Amino acid sequence: MVYKFNVTLNVDARRSSGATPLDRHVLVDEALTELTSWAPRDRAGAFRDWHRGSLSLVHLQVLTVLEADGGLSMSRLADALDVSVASATGIVDRMERRGLVERRHATIDRRVVDVRLTEGGMAVFAGFAEQRRERLGILLAELGDDELTGLLAGVRALRAARSRLLARAGEAGGEAEAP
Repeated sequence: MVYKFNVTLNVDARRSSGATPLDRHVLVDEALTELTSWAPRDRAGAFRDWHRGSLSLVHLQVLTVLEADGGLSMSRLADALDVSVASATGIVDRMERRGLVERRHATIDRRVVDVRLTEGGMAVFAGFAEQRRERLGILLAELGDDELTGLLAGVRALRAARSRLLARAGEAGGEAEAP
């Protein structure tokens, strides 16, 4: 899989010394375009890589839901996947044979079957993270020192902004969805 990023950063003195609201809107829009662009060819390449590892998109969705929500009953998993319980059972059967998930009977009501990630299922995301880090390292090696310093400052600013948003949501007593 090849990641392609084309980022041009043009900052003039007028914008860096205090952008007007209209300028700021344009800057935010341009940043969003750069951060969210994913060409169909790149997306197709990522999907092929995932499929090459014998993981269907449905299996990836199951793993993602279970990683985010923890163990789920078969009916809750079916709801999350927007499929029937019978379909979810078939999906889980195939994933269980491959060692990605396991079923456990609930302790209180033995009729309820919970589906959980196994170590093999968790390893899928660890492998993706390792692969992504390796490929991003290759990409970052192409940047000059000034570009890399600017990118690092920007990424740290995004992380700080995210933390501020989450803190404000926590103070308001609500659950925030992290951007």
